[in-house]
Amino acid sequence: QVQLAESGGGLVQAGGSLRLSCAASGRTFSSYAMAWFRQAPGKEREFVAGVNWSGDRTAYTDSVKGRFTITRDNTKNTVYLAMNGLKPGDTAVYYCAAGMSWGLTTQSRYNYWGQGTQVTVSS
Repeated sequence: QVQLAESGGGLVQAGGSLRLSCAASGRTFSSYAMAWFRQAPGKEREFVAGVNWSGDRTAYTDSVKGRFTITRDNTKNTVYLAMNGLKPGDTAVYYCAAGMSWGLTTQSRYNYWGQGTQVTVSS
């Protein structure tokens, strides 16, 4: 069992930066691949970025490549999403998720979810 709690969201102007954190409970954090998803109003939840168990393999959706970076610290049971060059189109609730296979973009493949953190980018 893994419990996830996101933090770090907020309101930022276009071009600004935020770093999201997702703290996990339990001693099996390093056994899980981790991912960030987001859901904008009226849209389906979409995959943003994923990282494998050791942190040396990452995957990103095309719209955030070169702007977002996913990392993890297994000693702190935490996964991060550094977001730079934010755009109004990045406005969404951001969720972290844990699963057994990394890089998967389908929600149903992830076993555990956080409650989400709101990111709002103003123009």
